[in-house]
Amino acid sequence: QRIIGRVSCQTVVDPVDKKKKLVKANQLIDEQIAASLQRAGVEELKIRSVLTCECGRGVCAMCYGRNLATGQFVKLGEAVGIIAAQSIGEPGTQLTMRTFHIGGTASQTFKQPIIKAKNDGHLQFNDLRTVQALDGSWIVLNKNGTIGVHNAEGRELERYNVVIGSVISKPDGTEVKKGETFVQWDPYNVPILTDKGGKIEFRDMIAGVTIKRDVDEATGLMGTVIIEHKEDLHPQIVIVNDKKEVLASYSIPAGAHVIVEEGQKIRAGALLAKTPRKVAKTKDITGGLPRVAELFEARRPKDAAEIAKIDGIVEMGGTVRGKRRLILKDPETKAEEEHLIPLTKHIIVFKGDFVKKGQQMTEGPVVPHEILEVCGPQDLQEHLVNEVQEVYRLQGVEINDKHIEIIVRQMLRKVKITDPGDTTLLWGDQVDKLEFEEENKRVVEQGGKPAEAVPVLLGITKASLETDSFISAASFQDTTRVLTEAATLGKVDRLRGFKENVIMGHLIPAGTGFAKHREIRLVEKGEPVGAAVIEEPEPQPAIG
Repeated sequence: QRIIGRVSCQTVVDPVDKKKKLVKANQLIDEQIAASLQRAGVEELKIRSVLTCECGRGVCAMCYGRNLATGQFVKLGEAVGIIAAQSIGEPGTQLTMRTFHIGGTASQTFKQPIIKAKNDGHLQFNDLRTVQALDGSWIVLNKNGTIGVHNAEGRELERYNVVIGSVISKPDGTEVKKGETFVQWDPYNVPILTDKGGKIEFRDMIAGVTIKRDVDEATGLMGTVIIEHKEDLHPQIVIVNDKKEVLASYSIPAGAHVIVEEGQKIRAGALLAKTPRKVAKTKDITGGLPRVAELFEARRPKDAAEIAKIDGIVEMGGTVRGKRRLILKDPETKAEEEHLIPLTKHIIVFKGDFVKKGQQMTEGPVVPHEILEVCGPQDLQEHLVNEVQEVYRLQGVEINDKHIEIIVRQMLRKVKITDPGDTTLLWGDQVDKLEFEEENKRVVEQGGKPAEAVPVLLGITKASLETDSFISAASFQDTTRVLTEAATLGKVDRLRGFKENVIMGHLIPAGTGFAKHREIRLVEKGEPVGAAVIEEPEPQPAIG
């Protein structure tokens, strides 16, 4: 579904018959081509995207693909931006209405806490840290790992993200049959597990201050719950050996239910405590339209997650000013990056874990600006498109990716100058990508040093106010400020967009008003040779 109506970026040959081309580069993928790709078992394909289109103003037809209204290749002058905005806005009416009907936890149940194999093959663990439980199954100790099913030739047939605390019934490399369940997890709790065996000791667990006895809602049994407490106390479960040496320590966040007792002897893979999955309750409040607005406005979410700034191995430091030090060390370059994490946050990586750049290290939503800074624009675009789609999918609404891509492209239009070089641009200026590239091109042609810049993420409101056209910006928000600024800077509006032309009473530059179509001139044809010419008698003036 995702590739129909898009243009392929590469030529794909049939994996069996190498001479047969399934799709050529720069060819529009229709339903028949998509079906043949699916039959051939092609898992991934590079397509042209609006996000990477190098067109200065607007986008090119090849990167956009099919116009979904007509089913034909998109025509020049089509108002694709307005179509994109309407395609996202229209199902929004259904989102708001339905948010009230689906209770928080109910919307979670659609996600089955099991994974079944769709094909026969053998399992392959990717970036998974596991420990063998007492029953012989394998328990996942880290987040962001995946499990794949490969065929005899070693080709990956399917891949799944594995939740922390999942129980995998088969070890790495074993055979799995079609329809067989091989992964299960508890959908309501995030477990805190240990990969070391030993004796349990509690630290900073004081009755009435950091812990209380409470009934576990799920099991109905009395248990110990960590409560909100002062910053200088850090409840921990420590595992010691017979010589009283500390093997591992685990900070337990507020709200967690402690499963083990002090002095108890445990084996590796044992469950120490479990934290109720907050997501299950709040999915609905932050779901729906507010979540879409939060993404498009590029707001910094509350209680945001900490993400890894470099690839490296996790090391735990001490506590500094009420925050826990977490150090990432790159084994190759020996680079180090320090993260200070509040003690109330639940860290989802363990000491000795290898984390990739941009990987989440604590629970919570990710700040889009940080993804841009750490991983670059491409990863951010992917993140935004997937997150917006997730909200709509929950409601059973299908939106084509290209509409969201167009909006995301507008959010990443500006760049911030980090080194002006020999250009006329100033350090710290926010300029349009197009303007930046044109200025650099001019300087390079003259043999100068080009400017350097980093991409900036703007929310859609801010992006609208930052347009080149002051008439368009003034008609949107902060009219007085926009007009005063335009007057002081002596700005000129070239009337390139729709809004400014509507305000001026001109024909909008879309459809038949598109510049290319307006330049069409009718050429008078001469009379064909040999055609009979009928002369009409001239009317005589009436006499009398």
